[in-house]
Amino acid sequence: MPENDIKDMSRRFINFITFIDLPIKKKFRLFSVGVLFWFVMLFVVTMAALLTVDRKTDNIVRNLIPQDRLAQKIARNIQSLNLDALELARTSDLKNALRRIETSKARIEDINAFLSALEAGGKVNDYSRESGKLLETFTTSSVKGDLAGEKYLREMAAVQGVLVKKLQAFVDLKMGNLHDNIQDNGRLDAKLREYQQSLTEALTLSNDYSTSTSLLYAQNAEKINSTVTYTSSTIAVVLVIALLLLGVFTIWISRSIANPVNSIIEQIHALGTGDVDLSKKIAIHSKDEIGILSTEFNGLMESIHGMTTFKKVIEEDDTLEDVYSRLGRVLREQVGIDEFLIYEISLNQNKMNPVYPLLLSDSESFCSPDILDSSELCKAKKTGHAISSLVYPHICKQFQIVEGKEHYCIPMIVGGGTGGVVQLVFDKSDPRYRDQHAIDRKVFKARQYVKESLSVIEAKRLMNTLRDSALKDSLTGLYNRRFLQECTENMVAGVMRRGKNIGLIMCDLDYFKQVNDVYGHNAGDAVLKETSALIRSSVRSSDLVIRFGGEEFLVVLLDTNKDETMKVAEKIRENIQNAKFKVQDGVLKKTISLGVSEFPIDTQLFWQAIKYADVALYKAKETGRNKAIRFTEEMWTGEQF
Repeated sequence: MPENDIKDMSRRFINFITFIDLPIKKKFRLFSVGVLFWFVMLFVVTMAALLTVDRKTDNIVRNLIPQDRLAQKIARNIQSLNLDALELARTSDLKNALRRIETSKARIEDINAFLSALEAGGKVNDYSRESGKLLETFTTSSVKGDLAGEKYLREMAAVQGVLVKKLQAFVDLKMGNLHDNIQDNGRLDAKLREYQQSLTEALTLSNDYSTSTSLLYAQNAEKINSTVTYTSSTIAVVLVIALLLLGVFTIWISRSIANPVNSIIEQIHALGTGDVDLSKKIAIHSKDEIGILSTEFNGLMESIHGMTTFKKVIEEDDTLEDVYSRLGRVLREQVGIDEFLIYEISLNQNKMNPVYPLLLSDSESFCSPDILDSSELCKAKKTGHAISSLVYPHICKQFQIVEGKEHYCIPMIVGGGTGGVVQLVFDKSDPRYRDQHAIDRKVFKARQYVKESLSVIEAKRLMNTLRDSALKDSLTGLYNRRFLQECTENMVAGVMRRGKNIGLIMCDLDYFKQVNDVYGHNAGDAVLKETSALIRSSVRSSDLVIRFGGEEFLVVLLDTNKDETMKVAEKIRENIQNAKFKVQDGVLKKTISLGVSEFPIDTQLFWQAIKYADVALYKAKETGRNKAIRFTEEMWTGEQF
């Protein structure tokens, strides 16, 4: 066999016995099985010993000791019967003789009770026949099934019958002699010897049975001692073997985990100290989770390198459009997501504009077109956190449900608010997206690229904001006419798409020049600020209030129905009329005149509709001021706009 093959086989064998190539769960599972095996061995040995000891101890306590005690009590009663017989033979007192006879009969009854207890088992009460006191009470088991015990009962029953007869013969002769006052010692001694012979036979049987019971007790005790000794030795041997194997396998398993982890730590330390050579990979020595971790770590380094390069590139891009375009290409080419949309939320937080791809038809959008003009309808924008139908089906009402399509929306948090939304769409029928883990990996990577781009997007939006500052009135904070010129196209397109109207209200403070002349320009500025705030509070947050020039304001009401604009205009007029404007010398009361038109009801041209509102405003001025007038065709005297 070639030397390389031998080395390869040796390496595989070593890896096998040291668990290097096994998953960590299997390593610890096998380790646990081994430990459990030895615990089971100890448990089995211990339980077997305990059961043996318990069985032997139970036999001693429940059977042998009570049965031996009964045999001894029977022997004691037999010996007492012999003493009673001798005393009865010697006595010449009738009363004493009668007492001895009664005592002997009671002892015979006790022997019968003890024999019955041995036969059936149960509770035993032992009384002293001299004093009549209860000596002790205990419980015994039956000797049924015990050959020696059953033999003892049979032989004792036979002897007991003879014993009773011989006692009666001896008693009768003795009582006859006492009644007749006869001295017949020869016959009485013969009866006594016959009675004592039966007592001796009964005593021998009881002593023999007690001896056999004691022998069994000794055998059981010896068995208990040997079992304890054997079990202790076995447990000691098993513990030594288990500890040795535990130590060996602990070293093997710890090395199979610690060595690769130390390699990863060294690589991370090298990166932390400035060695950022991303081409330097972690060597992979195993196929377990540590090996997988090393592979993932190498992949992470590659991703970090790619994201670092991506951020450097977009920092050098000139416009936000370039950044969004670059982010879109990365999501498609690097992350591998085919369907996605990048939305930018306007600075006034009202609109969402698709910025990648730039040209987007309604059929290509995955969400309701309403979100384009009302960004608050977008759940990701509103909540500021990721929204996913993969986590909770139909979580967003604006997502147009298409069979098999799922979405994951990532809000782009810039400047403390949601500056945009990246919407990822997954087709579950695509084999690449059937595995949830694969989707999660792509989402994670996409979120990292989005995160890397946020600081660049925020910086470039800030530059755009500086440009947008030229679109706002510095005194009132309202948008100016230039802003209206820039946003008109998108605003009109959205309203036309939704089939709604735009209400236009041209507002002009009555006799404003007098304020400047009488109270000064500071008071005039204060009145303009308060007026702009009152107008702003009289309309919806989605509507536009524009300082059109001087004391003139234009209110643009989005998505209105026919004739709703006049109601808003009247509300503005009443709020101004009821307001008290604070000036240095007290308060002022002012009124306002308003002209109303509606696009596209009055005209298909938006700026012409503004002109119509201005014409209606002058009609209000001419007819007495402090009123709102709706434009009609009779007011327009020009031939063309």
